[in-house]
Amino acid sequence: MAPRLDFSGWGAKDKRQGTPVVVTMENPNYSVLEIDGPGTEAFPSMDKSRGKNAKQFTWVLLLKAQYAVGCVASAAAVLWALPGVIKRRMVFRRAAAAQSDDPDKGHLMLRFIRGFLLFSLVALAFELAAYRNGWHFQKPDLRLPERLHIPEATEIQGWMHSAYLSWLSFRADYIAYPIQLLSYMCIILFVIQSADRLILCLGCFWIKFKKIKPRVESDPFNSDDGSECMYPMVLVQIPMCNEREVYEQSISAACQIDWPKDRLLIQVLDDSDDETIQLLISTEVSKWSQRGVNIVYRHRLVRTGYKAGNLKSAMSCEYVRDYEFVAIFDADFQPNPDFLKLTIPHFKGNPELGLVQARWSFVNKNENLLTRLQNINLCFHFEVEQQVNGVFWNFFGFNGTAGVWRIKALEDSGGWLERTTVEDMDIAVRAHLHGWKFIFLNDVKVLCEVPESYEAYRKQQHRWHSGPMHLFRLCLPAIITSKISIWKKANLILLFFLLRKLILPFYSFTLFCVILPLTMFVPEAELPVWVICYVPVIMSFLNILPALRSFPFIVPYLLFENTMSVTKFNAMVSGLFKLGSSYEWVVTKKAGRSSESDLLAAAEREAKIVSLPLFHKGASESELSELNRLTEQHEKAPSPVRKANKIYKKELALSLLLLTAAARSLLSSQGIHFYFLLFQGMSFLLVGLDLIGEQMS
Repeated sequence: MAPRLDFSGWGAKDKRQGTPVVVTMENPNYSVLEIDGPGTEAFPSMDKSRGKNAKQFTWVLLLKAQYAVGCVASAAAVLWALPGVIKRRMVFRRAAAAQSDDPDKGHLMLRFIRGFLLFSLVALAFELAAYRNGWHFQKPDLRLPERLHIPEATEIQGWMHSAYLSWLSFRADYIAYPIQLLSYMCIILFVIQSADRLILCLGCFWIKFKKIKPRVESDPFNSDDGSECMYPMVLVQIPMCNEREVYEQSISAACQIDWPKDRLLIQVLDDSDDETIQLLISTEVSKWSQRGVNIVYRHRLVRTGYKAGNLKSAMSCEYVRDYEFVAIFDADFQPNPDFLKLTIPHFKGNPELGLVQARWSFVNKNENLLTRLQNINLCFHFEVEQQVNGVFWNFFGFNGTAGVWRIKALEDSGGWLERTTVEDMDIAVRAHLHGWKFIFLNDVKVLCEVPESYEAYRKQQHRWHSGPMHLFRLCLPAIITSKISIWKKANLILLFFLLRKLILPFYSFTLFCVILPLTMFVPEAELPVWVICYVPVIMSFLNILPALRSFPFIVPYLLFENTMSVTKFNAMVSGLFKLGSSYEWVVTKKAGRSSESDLLAAAEREAKIVSLPLFHKGASESELSELNRLTEQHEKAPSPVRKANKIYKKELALSLLLLTAAARSLLSSQGIHFYFLLFQGMSFLLVGLDLIGEQMS
């Protein structure tokens, strides 16, 4: 029967505690049972705010729905515009074919990636057909061949079903095991390299905690008896080649170094093949020479050996014998006036010290996403790698600039050699084998630039990763037969060269660009989630610690590092096996930017210098007219212009491969694998279309 509704007790004072629950049974033979619910103490009354909460809940739902619709619309707009972007890039690619990547370079890797992509597309089509026809098997049941259920002949549905079953059996018997072995090997290398990174970070924390850093005990410019000490003779070298954008500021910064003028000589080593740039640089040198700066301009007629040949030629001058130290600055570096006073004192009383290396600081680190990501990498390199190796091993690779060498150490080590494109690392290794020690000054910074275009950064990374492998082939016998301790030999061979120069690009490319997408099509071989997600995130977090302001870019940093692995792996292979591109030097394009503080300091220094006579009275009218003409020509020089984006075939092919693997992982409902492959594929796509960084001519 229906329950009786009674409202008479609503106004009574002694209300029953709790909410009555009425249970009505469909069988008429049973009576109505009324049960008292829990009291108000357990669940406070929400009657007053129930209407308000309902309204808020409705608004929240509407806002979330609007946000979801906006996200879907944005994604649809991006996908709709993507074909047009690719079409425009292809048009620009044909127009700039002469300036684009050489088709003969890296063709072997490109063919491998294309073949892998074709296999993945065929496998994905096969899986989609099997999934549609109900032949799809769950992934956990495919780990071992004996767990695979092979249907009887009566269960096979046509030739395609039979072919699919044969493919399942073939991949389980012959493909899965080699892939699993390769993945285990890469995981072991990955763990070893991650442990090395972790140990370096712990060493950096220990240095910070103990406040360990090179110190100068006494005033180096005063002798023991209190009289003023003579400043040592210092040579400053500025090698450059077609550096139109930055030559003026680098020469200006070097000429304003605070050091006695009679104890300092600046060499501008110009390898430019453009006569206009040669005239501009020689004019700048003449201007500072007329202001009383001891500066010379050198231009080689035979430009062999790149930067190493340039430095070797400069050190052969007879007047170099009068100098004790040489400071080297690349064309985009701007040392502070006190640079020599902060570095040279460390040589006093330390005759075994051969090199003092300063840290780089970047004026354009916030220019775009590419420069921000480079800043993360380079901050870790200087703050962690250079500092820890300098403190505990007394060895690190010379960075090629912003350092001071004892000239005797250079001569004792054989001088500059033209055998590789990493002449800085070459001279550092040879000096270390001869017993010379190095010091890294983390608190002495020199302003410079990082590449703002992906094209320039890509070529720079190719040289930085092919040169060390080429050098490793050449200096391995010298390392083995040297007289240094076994621990230093192990550090050079196992850690410096093999682990950080060879293993890192190898496992990064093989693990995340080959094995991971391959396991989507051969699910019998799988990668653990911690390899794909947890350890890379932890390592990225450690890498970003020296540049904490870049923490919001940790995800783009992780994706971009994996994207660059194809370039680094290709460079490593070319250097290791001495292929054609292993001895290739392309000057990194600069924009000539300066920070605001640097501009203000330069303006103050210029104001002091202007008070001096600009030219000596001995300057002839013809020289003055020539200088004025070249100055006007420099002012009219065109500024860097943007040019069309390029197409990078290997990155685009890998993008399609990873997106295809993401589609396959979606069928297997593998969440982390799917998202990683999706975002990594999109990262390769952006880089392949040259949509990161600036495009400078």
